[in-house]
Amino acid sequence: MSFLFGGRPQISSEQKIAQAEAEIDMVSDMFSRLVQSCSKKCIDKDYREADLNKGESVCLDRCVSKFFEVNVKVSEKMQGEAQQNKGGGG
Repeated sequence: MSFLFGGRPQISSEQKIAQAEAEIDMVSDMFSRLVQSCSKKCIDKDYREADLNKGESVCLDRCVSKFFEVNVKVSEKMQGEAQQNKGGGG
């Protein structure tokens, strides 16, 4: 009834669970792509040491930073386009 009096419609618990699961899937996929991409670029296939050396650590740090930077830019671009499409469609 709150919707009739100006309140926001309530989201069911099933919808909340579905949204949370979708978000977990998205974050898991992004993490998996990050690990795969940066490992391929920065870690030599011939493991010589148990720990990362300084070059590998620096490479991974930069790779992760760039990965997130690109994701932010892509998200902003997609949100901007969605806003334009929403505003231009009416």
